[in-house]
Amino acid sequence: MRRAALPFLACAVLAGVLTGCGGEAPEPGPVETDVPESLRVNLPAATPAPAEEAAIGTPLQERVATIGLLNKRNNVSQDLEMSPGETRRVGPVVIRLQSCERTAPWEMPQETGAFVQVMVQESNSDQFRSVFSGWLFKNSPSLNVVEHPIYDVWVKDCAMDFPGEEAEA
Repeated sequence: MRRAALPFLACAVLAGVLTGCGGEAPEPGPVETDVPESLRVNLPAATPAPAEEAAIGTPLQERVATIGLLNKRNNVSQDLEMSPGETRRVGPVVIRLQSCERTAPWEMPQETGAFVQVMVQESNSDQFRSVFSGWLFKNSPSLNVVEHPIYDVWVKDCAMDFPGEEAEA
């Protein structure tokens, strides 16, 4: 009869240790690391837009996209604020933002999108594998999906202004 109680007692002790004796474990913070030199891209300097296009909205270099990154294994998510041409590494994931756009307030339907490239480091090596390259859309996330078993990447926002928007707000 004593042998039957031992596994139950061991499970109870292990559960107490894992939960910190009733207290909640602190939430781990995401850690950003350096982008490997092989993945850095020297993007050509942006060519100036014609005068008609420059007046339509915020220039590409001044836009800021908010990209969501979720690690499905440990349920840690974070928001990355990036400018076009910027590359960020978070753990084994490298995200490169090439562009972000949103429709003007007077256009329907309202849409927000970003051209993103996602690379993931192969386990136990220094090699990175490209898992996605394309446009992601906020309002239609299933239209183009980052297919990876551990990481999920999506667009949350593209901060840019249009002329006349201040008057509407």
